[in-house]
Amino acid sequence: MKAISYSRYGGPEVLEYGELPDPKVGPDSVLVRVRAASVNPVDWKAQAGYLDGMIQAVFPVVPGWDVSGVVVRPGVSVVEFAEGDEVMGYVREDFLARGTFAEYVAAPVRTLARKPRSLGFEEAAALPLVGLTAYQVLHHALAVRPGETVLVLAAAGGVGSMAVQIARHLGCRVLGAARETGLARVAELGAEPVRFEERGFAEQVRALAPQGVDAVLDTIGGPYLKIAAGLRAPDGRIASVADGEVLGLGGRYFWVRPDPNDLAALADLADEGVLTVRVAERFPLARAADAQRANAEGGLNGKVVVTVP
Repeated sequence: MKAISYSRYGGPEVLEYGELPDPKVGPDSVLVRVRAASVNPVDWKAQAGYLDGMIQAVFPVVPGWDVSGVVVRPGVSVVEFAEGDEVMGYVREDFLARGTFAEYVAAPVRTLARKPRSLGFEEAAALPLVGLTAYQVLHHALAVRPGETVLVLAAAGGVGSMAVQIARHLGCRVLGAARETGLARVAELGAEPVRFEERGFAEQVRALAPQGVDAVLDTIGGPYLKIAAGLRAPDGRIASVADGEVLGLGGRYFWVRPDPNDLAALADLADEGVLTVRVAERFPLARAADAQRANAEGGLNGKVVVTVP
C-alpha cells in the first residue's frame, strides 16, 4: 500500500511517501480503506519525539490517529462492522506504528464508530480527536450542567470549536476566548466572544461573569491558563488538555481516549445538526508534510485534512 512513514524522529522533513506492507488484521481489528485522515498537533509532536517517554515508537511509524473510510474486512471476532460499512475513528494505540496516513489501516474495533450520514469523508475524518476531547472533558472531567457558565480558551480552534457547540447543546452559557481572527467564528458557534490580549482579558471575562465562571476548558496552556484559573467561581472547575501545570491550580490534566460509545454519540450530534465540522485545507496523501506544516502554522479556523485517492 501507499503510505507516509518516518524512520526517525524529526519534523516534516523526515516523512517519506512510498510502499509499505499492507497491515495485518487481528481478531479484534477492522481493515479500513482510508478515504481521509486529519492532522492534529499531537501527530507532529509525537513525530518530533516529544512523547517518547510515554509511547513506544516502532519504526517505521505511519503517523495519524484520525480516520474515515470503508471497512474492507473485519477481524474474526468483530461483530460490530461488516464489509462496506462507512466508519470514522480515533485510532490511537499504546504505541506508535500503524497510523492513518496510508491507503489502509488495521483499526482496533474499540477505536471506531459509524460515520455520520450527514458528513462527507473529509469532515468525518476531522471530527474524532477534537470531538472526543471536547466531549470527554465536558462530560467527565468538568461534568458541566445546564445553566452553568463555561469559559473555553482557544474557542475557534479544533477542540475549542467542538467544546463550544457541545456545551451549548448541554444548556450552558459559553464564553469563547480567541484571537481577533477567530472572534467571528466564536460568535457564529453561539458563544460570547472574549478577545485574547495581554491586558484586559480578565476584565472582559469578569464583566460578562461577575460571579466567576463555573468551568474552564483550556486547550492552549501557558499564561492564559493561569489567568483563567483565577476567574472561577468559588466552586468552579478547570481542566486542561495542553498544560500539566493545571494540576497545581487545582484542576485536571486530561488526555482523550478512544471510546466507541462517545464516538457514536458525536456522530449522532453531527446528524442532528448540533455539531458542524469545518475543513480549512486539504492535501493529497503524498503531500502530508505540507499538511503538517499548515497545521503547525495555525490560524486556519478549521481542520487540515489528508485525502487518500
